[in-house]
Amino acid sequence: MPEFRTARFLKPTAALSAAMLLALTGAVSYSLATPPPAYAATSTLEAESATLSGGAVAEQEHAGYTGSGYVGGLTDGNKGRAAIAAALQSAYAGAGTVTVRYANGTGSAKTLTLTAGGTSQQISLPATSDWGSWSTIDVPVTFTQGTNTLTLAFTDNDSGNVNIDHLKGTTPEAPTDPGDPGDPDPSGVGASLPFTTYEAEAGTTNGSTIGPDRTYLTVASEASGRKAVELARTGDYVEIELTEPADAINLRYSLPDSSDGKGIDATLSVYADGEALPDLQLTSRYAWVYGAYPYTNSPGEGQAHRFFDETRTRFGRTLPAGTVLRLQKDATDTAASYTIDLLEAERTEAAAALPSGYVSAEDLGVTPGSQDVTAALNSALQQAKSQDKGLFLPAGTYVISDRVNLTGVKLRGAGVWHTVLRGTGLKGGLFGQGGTSTIEDLMIDGQNTVRDDAGGQAAIEGDFGTGSTIKNVWIQHTKVGLWISGPTTGLRATDLRIRNTYADGVNLHGAVKDTVVANSSIRGTGDDALAMWSDGAAVTNSAFRDNTVQLPMLANGAAVYGGSGNSVENNLISDTVVAAAGIAVSTRFGEPFSGTTTVSGNHLRRTGSMEVNWNSQLGALWIYADVHDITQPVVLTDNTVEDSTYSGLLVTWQKQVSDLRVDGLTINRTGANGIEGNAAGNGTFANTKISGTAGAPLNMTGGFTIQRGSGNSGW
Repeated sequence: MPEFRTARFLKPTAALSAAMLLALTGAVSYSLATPPPAYAATSTLEAESATLSGGAVAEQEHAGYTGSGYVGGLTDGNKGRAAIAAALQSAYAGAGTVTVRYANGTGSAKTLTLTAGGTSQQISLPATSDWGSWSTIDVPVTFTQGTNTLTLAFTDNDSGNVNIDHLKGTTPEAPTDPGDPGDPDPSGVGASLPFTTYEAEAGTTNGSTIGPDRTYLTVASEASGRKAVELARTGDYVEIELTEPADAINLRYSLPDSSDGKGIDATLSVYADGEALPDLQLTSRYAWVYGAYPYTNSPGEGQAHRFFDETRTRFGRTLPAGTVLRLQKDATDTAASYTIDLLEAERTEAAAALPSGYVSAEDLGVTPGSQDVTAALNSALQQAKSQDKGLFLPAGTYVISDRVNLTGVKLRGAGVWHTVLRGTGLKGGLFGQGGTSTIEDLMIDGQNTVRDDAGGQAAIEGDFGTGSTIKNVWIQHTKVGLWISGPTTGLRATDLRIRNTYADGVNLHGAVKDTVVANSSIRGTGDDALAMWSDGAAVTNSAFRDNTVQLPMLANGAAVYGGSGNSVENNLISDTVVAAAGIAVSTRFGEPFSGTTTVSGNHLRRTGSMEVNWNSQLGALWIYADVHDITQPVVLTDNTVEDSTYSGLLVTWQKQVSDLRVDGLTINRTGANGIEGNAAGNGTFANTKISGTAGAPLNMTGGFTIQRGSGNSGW
């Protein structure tokens, strides 16, 4: 049984304080409950509190103003001189609005000149009914990033003679949130999946939309795109129109917890074009944890998180494209509220029949039902192997209470919607013990309700020899999805759905070689979604390729801890929650790097987060020389960082990063810097384009030397 990383929240060096770490990383401190910087702002600037010149003066003669008064003196005697000026911060350059609240009792339209972002325009202020009547006009402007001086002036070309109450500046928002409809996934990045995803907030609802919010311990921070829909009243609904035919759905949702932390069960009503379908059966028993790492089920410890779970159902018939699915809280649906994040809809295949080269488990004494079949299944696998055949599990649910051992044998189900291995308590999974094995076409559904590194079991774990295959497997509610240990060589793990584990999604641990995890959907993991951990021996020449990763509840979307020749390629990673980068290359754990590490073609959305134990901001891409120097090449090519919570690329820490090679990095919109860090070493940067940063595009200290190649812009 491998030991898991129970020290996730320990500081890297005991003698180093959080304050020292902050100094080294250059990070801004936020409390655990403080949200990251805002991505848009609307600020009201009271005219009487602005800088007044040329005869402009604060007055209170006429009622109805906001603040402590308004500004008069924009009269003919002060023409060409009177002005109001105020500073406004904008996180991004781009289009915005200045709203001018004014009174014009002259009986005809008057003009002033507004300057914002360095550009001036004359604005017309129509007459109001009298001097005590106030009106507003919205003026489109283009803001520059940083400080903008707003000036409203009575120039020689203006007619003036109005009173000004306030200016309201609405600075540019970050462009369309990637979770929103109309901003599709980038072509060629991430997994090719058998379902269509529908975000609840993109549907039609009479409920409440929550978010966007990235504040740790809020429900919205754990939702895809940081938005969801809450149904709290009887009759609240959300409707989604299917764009493709479907006969099954998988729903990501949140219910309230029970007072004892054990969860509640509740139904949710479903309608297709107004026709009632069978209710969805929901539970919160596999969600909601509390307190400090590795967390408990005791609400009294506070710090609740891990709010969401998933449920799936087949309708028994195909709903055509254009069908409107309504999820509705009816009177019989007894949960206090239902938070709906997303829905995945697909057409499922019929249950597979016995394939050639396999023997049916039923013929060897293994049948589905409520009985524990662990011993019978282990026996059947050995019998099948002795016949030089694989073991086929027909459709049904099979209860297991301990490891099912694989020693160079094939295990196949009738499909992920048909064959289910159901764990018991913390246990129940498949355990490789050498040889070439195959696992495919089934679901492993655990019953873990809390993380227990010592007592829990992974869904798939162990040594898988040479040339093994794991394909088309759905995993949920287990401690870990895949924990692959050495000696394993040439494993191919593809077409996986790993959801809501309590620790890692996939961990390649120790002497794992030439192994690929590809075309898989990994969401809601309790630790790194994808990790290579060179613990005691190097992970070598392995790859995480073409995967879609969403919402790891703790730690990174993908991480490489030491090793040689490993790569993270063409993955779509989004919405990291806490103590997380989108992708980390790190010596925080494990052996030093002994060869090149490549991070190529990945697209990171809304990644990076606070490390709340250190009060430090982690970037979307994080190169972290912690316990060991990183002296071997780290090659970043053609990666895109979009809407990073903090910096786009972070290079830290107390050790050196001596051969960082960056080419084709696009960083668009960040809550901090474009490139940030404090480390010794050097790097080369070419074709690196940075835009829309809340802080300086480049903030690199600690002696790190940057060699600039061609094609860079924005920094």
